[in-house]
This record gives sequence, structure tokens and C-alpha cells, in this order.
Amino acid sequence: MVRRYEVAEKPSDDGVDDLEDLHKAFEKDSYHVVPYSRKRVLRYYMDDEMEENDEAEGVKGEEEYNERTVARTTRRKRNRMKYRTIHGRTFHSQRGPGNAQYWAPNDDQHNTSMDIQHHVWTLLLDGKLHLAPLPEQVGKVLDVGTGTGIWAIDFADENPEAIVVGVDLSPTQPGWVPPNCRFEIDDVSLRWTRPENEFDFVHLRTMFGSFKDWQHVFNEAYRVCKPGGYVEDFEASSDLISDDGTVTRDNGTALGQWGKLFHEAGWKTGRSMAIFEEDTQIKCMKEAGFVEIVVKDIKCPLGQWPKDPRQKEIGSYDQAAVEEGLEGYVVYMFTDILGWSMDEVQLYLSKVRKELRDKKHHTYFWTRTVYGRKPAVRETSGP
Repeated sequence: MVRRYEVAEKPSDDGVDDLEDLHKAFEKDSYHVVPYSRKRVLRYYMDDEMEENDEAEGVKGEEEYNERTVARTTRRKRNRMKYRTIHGRTFHSQRGPGNAQYWAPNDDQHNTSMDIQHHVWTLLLDGKLHLAPLPEQVGKVLDVGTGTGIWAIDFADENPEAIVVGVDLSPTQPGWVPPNCRFEIDDVSLRWTRPENEFDFVHLRTMFGSFKDWQHVFNEAYRVCKPGGYVEDFEASSDLISDDGTVTRDNGTALGQWGKLFHEAGWKTGRSMAIFEEDTQIKCMKEAGFVEIVVKDIKCPLGQWPKDPRQKEIGSYDQAAVEEGLEGYVVYMFTDILGWSMDEVQLYLSKVRKELRDKKHHTYFWTRTVYGRKPAVRETSGP
């Protein structure tokens, strides 16, 4: 049984099925369209005939990318447009002056997973795109590691007076964007190509495993943030756990081994996957000079096991995101870094899928949102 998902434009009449159809779709062959966001729907279907190891089609729409939006970073863009292929999945190039490396693919299948995951994160935050107490009128916003650009697009839609800039290593963002939103290619492991004190809000999300030097990232975020502005980072733990012992590192479950394997791969690359466990966000934001730092930890269910309707909704979408992106999450980390064969990878993933669909595994993981304010000039200057 193969599951496939895609995000599409919502019909103008909003004539779509409710979330219960998503739950039913996990149990029988079907095709459904379910509410996803204000302007989008999640198209979900299952097919017995499809092969699970379909090769990724690769990144499309490269020709449509707007060169004007990357004028500041053209020289870096030339080094990033040549993708590398690992077991049929495409990843950004590692050529160039920086030490940029991202462990997940940038192809269409993984981008769909990221878009669904965006919906999960938004549900976790009660429909909010951020927790920082921003003013009603936000001036300029930077989205670091924008990915598909979905957060930047949604923020621009909700704040038409703001100017939103999304930066990423790969040009995988859509061509249709709000007029107040644009995208640039940049390597944020280097000095950022932005002047000091430019942005009212700097947003980062799920960048774990991306950097060798997290302090540099938060120092740069501090530098480009305006005095009195906010920086916020949302990260997720790689450890899949349970409160009742159905998923642990020691009980033989494939889900329980997930975090252990990712932590091992992160240590080998020098890019930690344990940002939550090591309190990296908090430590680095304090060191960078932020004040009034706020930390919010939230459990995220994985699967349809919760009895609470809201938690079940979150867990269902989370399962959809994970199953769509499952191979992409591990193909580079487990083969190139841990030395697994693809046969070993597929065997492990088959166990993960089986456990994900078994409601007796009460799986969840922790997420952490940390935001802080850059002191105003009068707060940092002497008497």
C-alpha cells in the first residue's frame, strides 16, 4: 500500500470533505480532498499498484525562478543550482565558499512533505505562524531556511503591509507569491548578505542538522534584527518516544531507534540533530545578546492514536507528512553517513511504516519554540 500526498489550491466554493475523510483514508483505498489552510487543500490518495521506490522526478520550475529576487546573491546561486543525486533523490550542491550542508532532499516529493509539516506546526501553535509578540504593523521580516516558502507566503498573506524575504540554499519556492514576498538564495552558514538592523522579525524553523556553528547563526540573526525586534526559532526533537513505554530506545521498536540513529549521524557530520536536547536555541540566544527570552515546549503526536480530537488531527497530518517524506529523511544520513545499504534502509523503513499505522504505538516527540528581543538602543547604551 502506497500513500501519496500533494498540496493544491482550495476550490473557491470550499466544497471539501472534513478531516474524518483523512482518518478513513488511512484504512481503505480512497481519494480525498481535505481542508489544509485558508487557500489550500491536501489531496490524499492511496494506490496498491504504485511502486514504493519511484524515483524522484527532480526539482521542477528552475527556469521559472525569478532572477531579480536573488540579485544580491548571484555568485552563490551559481554554486547552488547544480544539484547532486543520491539514490534517485536530489539534494542541493555542496559547491561554493561556505560549509553549507542540508541532510534532506529538495525534490518535489520532499517539498510536499514539508508543506504538510507546515500545517502540523501551525496546528501545534493554535493556528499561529509565530509566538513572538509582534506589533500589528510589522515592517520587514526574514524567513531563514524558508524551504518551499510556505511560511513566508502565509505570513505575507496575513500581513499585507509587511515585506517578507525568504532565504534558502535551494530555489524550490513557487513562482506565484504575494506581491510583498520574495525569495533569495543564500548560505546562512556564512556572513549574511543583509545590512545591520534591517528586520523587525527574523524567523527560523526546523534547522536541526544544518549547522556546525549555531552561535554564528544567532549572532547574525541578532545583527540583522532591528533594536526592539524579535528573533524566533522553532525546532523539533529527533527522539520519538511515548509516555506508556510503547515506543522507547530499548524496546526494539523501529520508531524508538529513529532518534538514536539521527543523533549518531549528526555527530558524525558535526551538525547536531540534538538541538532540543542540548538547549542550543536558549544558550545561543543568550550568548548573542537577546533579552526577554521565552521558551515554549509542546508535544507533537505522530499517528492517529490520540483520543482527543485535536491531538488526533495533529497526529494524522503529522503521519501524512512523515510517510510522504520518510525515505527522503534517511537516504543521505543512513547511506552516506552511517554506511547502510539501500536494502537495509528499505527494510528499516518498512518497519517504521508498519509501526506508524499501528495505533498501539503512542508515539510523540517534543517541539520547542524560543524567541527573544534585541534590546533597544537606549537599553544597550550607557547613562
